[in-house]
Amino acid sequence: MVFFNKAQIEELHQLYRANLINSCSGYKSANLIGTRSPDGLSNVAIFSSVIHLGSDPALLGFVLRPATVIRNTYDNIKKTKYYTINHIHQEILADAHHTSAKYDQKISEFDMTDLSEIFLDDFFAPFVNRAPVKIGMKFLEEYEINANKTILVIGEIQNLYVDKELLEADGFVNLSKGRIATINGLDGYSIPELKVRMDYQRPKLSGS
Repeated sequence: MVFFNKAQIEELHQLYRANLINSCSGYKSANLIGTRSPDGLSNVAIFSSVIHLGSDPALLGFVLRPATVIRNTYDNIKKTKYYTINHIHQEILADAHHTSAKYDQKISEFDMTDLSEIFLDDFFAPFVNRAPVKIGMKFLEEYEINANKTILVIGEIQNLYVDKELLEADGFVNLSKGRIATINGLDGYSIPELKVRMDYQRPKLSGS
């Protein structure tokens, strides 16, 4: 195995260190977050930091880089309180990745890619058309991570849309049926396949 201690990590070239640390944590979720400004301009950007925080209430979080530069997603969420989370699937990988480009706030990434927006059930923020899982979110709170000044944004699910063929009888969303992507590091994409679902585990009896 290749070994790195803390001092060696800190001495690595910036890009090498970014690739190493971003990929060593494992596969991450791949989502497009859609927002709309108060004057109606849509924005969509790729995020690999969406996490489950609880089912009752239904809470999801995601992490933003420090707000020391223009962040259209963050600004729109703070001003309007609403945003969407849309799963990235195999057919839109290139366009989804392109939304990481830093466009001026007056330019919509929907106009610069083949991604198309759709508005559902009078929800304020745009969803990504044809995303197998679409989630309408309402901003609740945020926390600054003191160690690196990133921001954890917490929201509550308002609307949830799941392609019918992905939804199992017990409520499980079978992401592999939707060819939904996951991210390895900063720019690596995989399409996982479900191998097995395990039973709920209970402590073994002594001696068993």
